[in-house]
Amino acid sequence: MTDTKQPSTVFDPLDVEARAGASYPDEFKPICAERYKRRIGDHAGLSNFGVNLVTLKPGSGSALRHCHSKQDEFVYILSGTATLVTDAGETTIGPGQCAGFPAGDGNGHMLANNTAADVVYLEVGDRTAGDAVTYPDVDLAGTFTGSGFTFTRKNGEPY
Repeated sequence: MTDTKQPSTVFDPLDVEARAGASYPDEFKPICAERYKRRIGDHAGLSNFGVNLVTLKPGSGSALRHCHSKQDEFVYILSGTATLVTDAGETTIGPGQCAGFPAGDGNGHMLANNTAADVVYLEVGDRTAGDAVTYPDVDLAGTFTGSGFTFTRKNGEPY
């Protein structure tokens, strides 16, 4: 007889709470208002890197266009078609396609949903403390402290 009991590390990612929006200062929050992240890596007890199941509703973005000094990022599209915006311009990325953003490469990037259907993707990134985030299109700078990001203006003034 086969044991059908699942290990405790197996779970349905849709059972993980979806969190809307981003922790940006108020003036920058609208871009992500319809972005829903399920922190499935946290749910699995992972601490060295994060894994999120993300849904972008039509008209929403993954983030402001940004790049990290110390943290790598990777996205894998599960469904829908997103517009990947980088320093090189815009390109579409769809199911089964992925993109990686190495730490320190300076390539500002973000995903936008310019379609009428949801975009669902996996987002993977490490959690290197002391990471500095650059936002080339707006007056915003971010620093990762290990417990989350803090944001200031590019000149260091608080919001």
